[in-house]
Amino acid sequence: MATTLAEPLDAEAGPGLPEIDHFDVVIVGAGISGIGAACHLAAQCPDKRFVILEAQETFGGTWWTHRYPGVRSDSDLFTFGYRFKPWLGAPIASGEEINKYLGEVIDENRLADRIRYRHRIERAAWSSKNHTWTLDVVRTDTRQQLVFSANFLWVCSGYYRHDEVHIPDWERLETFQGTLIHPQQWPEDLDWSGKRIVVIGSGATAATLIPAIAEQAGHVTMLQRSPTYYFVRPNVNELAETLRELEIPDEWTHEIVRRKITRDMDAITRMSFEQPEALRQMLLDSVRALLPDGFDFERHFSPSYRPWQQRIAVLPEGDLFKWIRAGKVTVVTDHIRRFTPDGVEVGSGQLLPADVIIAATGFNMNVMGDIAFCVDDCPVDFAQTVTYRGIMFTEVPNLAYVFGYFRASWTLRADLIAEFVCRLLTHMAELGAEVVTPRLRDEESEMTLGPWVDPENFNPGYLTRSLHLLPKQGDREPWQLLHEYSTEKEILPSADLDDGSLVYA
Repeated sequence: MATTLAEPLDAEAGPGLPEIDHFDVVIVGAGISGIGAACHLAAQCPDKRFVILEAQETFGGTWWTHRYPGVRSDSDLFTFGYRFKPWLGAPIASGEEINKYLGEVIDENRLADRIRYRHRIERAAWSSKNHTWTLDVVRTDTRQQLVFSANFLWVCSGYYRHDEVHIPDWERLETFQGTLIHPQQWPEDLDWSGKRIVVIGSGATAATLIPAIAEQAGHVTMLQRSPTYYFVRPNVNELAETLRELEIPDEWTHEIVRRKITRDMDAITRMSFEQPEALRQMLLDSVRALLPDGFDFERHFSPSYRPWQQRIAVLPEGDLFKWIRAGKVTVVTDHIRRFTPDGVEVGSGQLLPADVIIAATGFNMNVMGDIAFCVDDCPVDFAQTVTYRGIMFTEVPNLAYVFGYFRASWTLRADLIAEFVCRLLTHMAELGAEVVTPRLRDEESEMTLGPWVDPENFNPGYLTRSLHLLPKQGDREPWQLLHEYSTEKEILPSADLDDGSLVYA
């Protein structure tokens, strides 16, 4: 933790300062993590007074920000949906369907009055004297300065910046005379009918967007620096359909299908470590069969890295390959040399003409919602902390953070963390404790530390660009961020809260 002093922030309003609105728990963010956290908190800790502060104008997080054509989940909704709210539709859902689901969760759990929209937290200051977090908040619509305080802060802000996109520093980008957009900032009035379009990237966003625009576009070129792995599958879950035909209750169907999907995905993850070449061939064979004769498969769809070192994009019904077969989509695998007024010149010297260029080039991560944190007047540098179970951080009191899974649905971990936090809050009440702080024990003071995520395990661009900003993890429990649901679903519910790694006061 940094030691540079910051200006103290008193937990009580003084003359001329805004009145402080106090809560037992403040949840940051009304996306899928924050809404889930609120549902668990209301059910398991009904005596806690809480509020959700959301910087955007409505709920949804990613599913509000991303409104490009075809936007959809790349996880099945049986596991991306909440455990307590059955999913009744197809496994891969549109952004609109997901937002509708979240709206139903808010209504069914009476959360609407607990959410404050357009409330952006700029600063969070912990006072050991008062045992509270004090939050400097700005109303984004009126610029009004507000102050909140909380005994416990639960950060559910996701992991990327909604108001900032990642555009690489391409040579002569400014010379391009067409339209350049990023999917995260999709203009509502964009007309792509008959246009020559270059989509830069081949990950989940590009693979979702291209099939949605290919029919109306004149032609689409998918320009990738390196190939991506894809799961090709029907957008139907046969087990769910069978159970529904048998009129099994929706709650039972949801849980049974969740268990089967998590078991199958766990097997695929184990295979990626134990039999990576066999998994690689299985993935490649499913794609090869959908491409036209003579297609240069090895160049365009045979990645050089091990499966699951980056997220595998889901293609329901193999829709991307339909448009490749139809001649509406061309794949170019090369690096960008420079932009020109008419398009993009790649390393081979080929010019890709474009009226519209779509940079599906990822995003920039935020760290803890990009909030400026301090503890007792000292700014917190989270890169100098060690994570407790990927949820809390050494020497930062009464703070929890939701960071989901890379290889499984984000919500699986959000649910587990919510149960853990509620159990911790209940345990604190039983102890009569107002403060809980993760702290390394004497025998762990010389523990080997590593990055938040091992790049050999998972290494997408957005993560490797930001590892230096993220907390460290240790070489043993409980100081690690575990990545597999099959492991954490056994460990987190039974984790010992009195093993000395959490200090109560």
